[in-house]
Amino acid sequence: MAGLSVEDWAAFVLTMRLAATVTVLLLLLGTPLAWWLARSRTAWRRPVSALVTLPLVLPPTVLGFYLLLLLGPQGAVGRLTTVLGLGTLPFTFAGLVVASMLYSLPFVVQPLQNAFEAIGQRPFDVAASLGAGPLDRFFSVALPLAWPGFLTAVVLGFAHTVGEFGVVLMIGGNIPGQTRVLSMRIYDHVEAGEYLQAHALSLYLLAFSFAALLAMHLLRPRRLIAHD
Repeated sequence: MAGLSVEDWAAFVLTMRLAATVTVLLLLLGTPLAWWLARSRTAWRRPVSALVTLPLVLPPTVLGFYLLLLLGPQGAVGRLTTVLGLGTLPFTFAGLVVASMLYSLPFVVQPLQNAFEAIGQRPFDVAASLGAGPLDRFFSVALPLAWPGFLTAVVLGFAHTVGEFGVVLMIGGNIPGQTRVLSMRIYDHVEAGEYLQAHALSLYLLAFSFAALLAMHLLRPRRLIAHD
């Protein structure tokens, strides 16, 4: 990639690896969660929904700070991972993955939940009348009809992870080759007075973000039609 130094390129590769890992994991974990939020009528639905959307309003440094305490050597999770021989997660790539998943969770779950809710009940009733079980209805009815939501979730989850800064700074630090992502590399350039390099990296991220959102709007239908 023209204009990038070796350190910039390493940060770029690490950022893409982090975003891809987080997006895949969030799809695996967020899909059943979004399905439950869309279909459940229990009293727990609203509190869980509030927890999922909390990162939208919570400052990323606050989330990063409490994750640092929780995952650190004195935290509950940190003590557990230490006992299991896994060490502690802060200032590691695995720690970045965990923090990024929590911070990007609403950007994946909410589009999926909206897509599932827009399907309505009638397609599932028809499938049930034809003998389809719950799992069959989910895979043969819900997933195909909710594909615009999956497209939106993938784009937003990936792009949001690429642009993270506060959470990355708190839980990952700025370790070259391990936790130094593009946002941190831009910060390094600005701090060193290297505005030309910071400008180049910022333009790459700006172009990427615009292209991702444009692709999402071009590929998805004009509107998701609900079936009653």
